[in-house]
Amino acid sequence: MDKKKLETFRKRLETRRQELRHMVVRNQQDGRTVDDEATQDVADRAASSYNKEFLFSQSNNDRQLLNMVDGALARIREGSFGECVSCGKEINAKRLEAVPWTRHCIDCQEKAEKGLLEAAQ
Repeated sequence: MDKKKLETFRKRLETRRQELRHMVVRNQQDGRTVDDEATQDVADRAASSYNKEFLFSQSNNDRQLLNMVDGALARIREGSFGECVSCGKEINAKRLEAVPWTRHCIDCQEKAEKGLLEAAQ
């Protein structure tokens, strides 16, 4: 991959990382303040509990995506960005455009989703 394209991906990933960090912090703070409101009846407490669980779940999803973005940035530094971590083949350019933090080519991603690929590489 040429340096200009790699730099474009790096900038996109760094911007996404900043957005995700902001969202994680905001969701954690919002989740903590949900209980600050004085709730009186059971319905209010149930709604408050649901909102808190939703915010923490969202925060967890954002943290997972943040880890994937950090991994992609590490692969850029290592010089392996754009290569499938499983088979070593080049990841399709359109796939990288859509999901720049992807670790797998289409074939390996399908295997991973079916449970046919060893995890944690």
